[in-house]
Amino acid sequence: MREETAKTSTLHEEIESLRRLTAGGLREKYLEVFGEESRSGHKQFLFRRIAWRIQANALGGLSERARQRALEIADDADLRIRAPKNFLQMPLDETRTSESRCLASADPRLPLDGSDLKRHFRGKDIVVRVREEGFEHGGRLYPSLSAAVRAATGTRWNGFAFFGLGNKPGAKRGEYQQ
Repeated sequence: MREETAKTSTLHEEIESLRRLTAGGLREKYLEVFGEESRSGHKQFLFRRIAWRIQANALGGLSERARQRALEIADDADLRIRAPKNFLQMPLDETRTSESRCLASADPRLPLDGSDLKRHFRGKDIVVRVREEGFEHGGRLYPSLSAAVRAATGTRWNGFAFFGLGNKPGAKRGEYQQ
């Protein structure tokens, strides 16, 4: 029992001494413990790897059953950490690629084309008509609802927020709610 406690306390001290090492010192310790240079210079990563290995050497690593299971999982894994070297150099298979444009669908928050959006704002009635090609206010066509509201009020507004259009429970398509 005492021997086990002494062993774990020296192990604990050895691991704690790793905390005081620089990244360069940890790389040297990694070489000593693993027998190969680390590809990483990340201090926390090196600390954890070295501490795990020291602990595994002192107290025993994985059980044989766990090792076998890990090998089974690794054997079944079809993982690729890096792309093949010729990945970007291979020509595209023209039969598997196509170019097409997607049509923008109407925003579900907007009422149907031809509808008027109305709001009383600072003593004026603001009316914006929804059209297929944009939004109309004062005889001019605007590309967005926000642009139409900005022209009407002189202030930057989110058009949906200005007219209260959004995802409110129970609201019908494009219905204005205060």
